Amino acid sequence: MTEEIIKYDPDFTEATFITKADHIYMMMLDAVMEKDLNEVKHYLSEDVYNYLNSMVTDYTSRNVIRIFDETNVKTSSIDSYYTDEDSINIVVNLTSRYMDYFMDDNGNYLYGANDHRVERNHRIVFTKKFNVKHLNEARPCPSCGHSLDINASGVCPYCKQIIDMSNYDYIVKEIDSI
Repeated sequence: MTEEIIKYDPDFTEATFITKADHIYMMMLDAVMEKDLNEVKHYLSEDVYNYLNSMVTDYTSRNVIRIFDETNVKTSSIDSYYTDEDSINIVVNLTSRYMDYFMDDNGNYLYGANDHRVERNHRIVFTKKFNVKHLNEARPCPSCGHSLDINASGVCPYCKQIIDMSNYDYIVKEIDSI
């Protein structure tokens, strides 16, 4: 399947892609736990961002913190890929293990699995536009014009504008659950 994906994305390597997928998944968990999506927003489609943001808004309104503890990705693999008119989409099956529980804002345990790890399977779709700009090229911030490295945080260090990663790399198009 890798050879077929390379036809659409000549820079694709499976190992690098899986490492990035695992990392972005872990960043999503951390962002939900911290109730701050800024560090991961640039890797998310609008739909996935809205999904996670509604979760964070709900937890904030209820004064609870969702804790993901002893977290790891057990396995992840490319299940399939498909194309649409302007992008390639790669479907990843990811199995994670972690303790998943809730605490109040004072640090008191409320409910959930805080004494054992649960195992969860996820279907995550990553998408990348055809003919995107290469990440390793120096590029100006579209907002203020300063040169920036969007891999660092996805935020311009000068004007704090969030950079749209979909113009450069794979982003999370869909995730079944957190």
